[in-house]
Amino acid sequence: MRLGVGHGIYCLGCCWALMLLLFSPGVMNLIVIVALMLWVLAEKLLPYGEQTARASGVVLLALAAWTAIT
Repeated sequence: MRLGVGHGIYCLGCCWALMLLLFSPGVMNLIVIVALMLWVLAEKLLPYGEQTARASGVVLLALAAWTAIT
């Protein structure tokens, strides 16, 4: 039980933003959850996953900048 709680706290600490992102649209739209799941799956399993993660970071930063401007 302690081991599971420790792993759960670690996962919550490092992935809280993804969990929040998955929870809020997930209650409303299954397509958003499927798209996010496929994106994370591509980052984890494909041979070019590191480049995919970097590309998603660049895209998210660009979207954040665009949102701040408008």
